[in-house]
Amino acid sequence: MGSMLWIDGGVAMAESSFAARDVVKRGAIELGGAVGYAQATTAIGAGTSANRAAVFVLPRIGIVLTDPLGSGWYQGNVEMLVEPVYARFTKPFAADGAGGSFVVKYNFLSFGRWMPFWDAGAGIFWTNLAPRISEQSTQFEFGLETGPGVHYFVTDRISWTMGVRLHHISNANLGERNTGINGVLPYVGLSFFLPRAF
Repeated sequence: MGSMLWIDGGVAMAESSFAARDVVKRGAIELGGAVGYAQATTAIGAGTSANRAAVFVLPRIGIVLTDPLGSGWYQGNVEMLVEPVYARFTKPFAADGAGGSFVVKYNFLSFGRWMPFWDAGAGIFWTNLAPRISEQSTQFEFGLETGPGVHYFVTDRISWTMGVRLHHISNANLGERNTGINGVLPYVGLSFFLPRAF
């Protein structure tokens, strides 16, 4: 009985001592996805209406590019991700959007199973909101996004993910109208981290 308790205690200690830095190393692969809800805001930019909202589906694949950088609480590494996107707009009317972004992510590695991060991305986006809204006159758009988030590792490979982004869509003055849409996009998801590929 004593040995069983010792073994169980050792397993528990091993599990509790796991840290994100044990798996999120240079060459590690992230496979995951998230679902979020974007709500437009007129607090930023020149948007004329906050009556714009959409459900976003965000699959992702990424690779960690660097060894740990820095020291202390901000020690972390850099990850590059490819993130396709599908959006179903619910306001001001039903519409669709699709595209993809390249995302750069900085992972903070000093918090055990918790791994805060900050990411920023840019990509292309098609939506049939335009030309039916005042902000945009073209269906081909560009997207910019940035914001904080956090992974929590429930096992040594699987993490829950949550975050929030400032999300921007505009056509870079390729059309007659280009006010753009700025929104806040909170999201939740799940990621799998695989051992280093190189």
